[in-house]
Amino acid sequence: MDRQCFEQLYRRTARDLLAYLARRVELREDAADLLAEVYLVAWRRWHDVPSAPADRLWLFGVARRVLLEHRTREVRRAAGADRLRRELAVRAGGTAQEDDARPAAVRAALEALSGLDRELLTLTLWDGFTVAEAAAVVGIRAGTARVRLHRARSRLERMPGLRSAVREEAAETVRCGPVP
Repeated sequence: MDRQCFEQLYRRTARDLLAYLARRVELREDAADLLAEVYLVAWRRWHDVPSAPADRLWLFGVARRVLLEHRTREVRRAAGADRLRRELAVRAGGTAQEDDARPAAVRAALEALSGLDRELLTLTLWDGFTVAEAAAVVGIRAGTARVRLHRARSRLERMPGLRSAVREEAAETVRCGPVP
């Protein structure tokens, strides 16, 4: 790979690609991250990048696919948050519409946890992983993950307004995914 050619390609196309991405994302800050993803693909697949002027079109095609992946991630993230919000509302004895403060309370409660505990909890609740699978994702033993999840739930249970939302059920000791 010729680093100088890559840098030249970047200088020639980055401004247009950034504008393209910024017009298509909800948060303009995401456009810079997506641009980095586009050029990472170009770097990794340098042998597939055509010569100018087709290289610009190729990069826009990559940008389009990166943008589609980003949108898919955003939809999944929003759906997971909605699912958790509804689940917590049902467990608390209400509906999601009854308490607009509930999402803020959930967010604040999650922020009170350590990063690892928060990741384990969201992997099991939002992403539907088993405890063992979540442990593998974060790189710890399944037994350690079970203990951390138990302690995280206990901490959440002691928080006002969230007690009933995080009560452990017998089935959740094996799989901590959403209740069907």
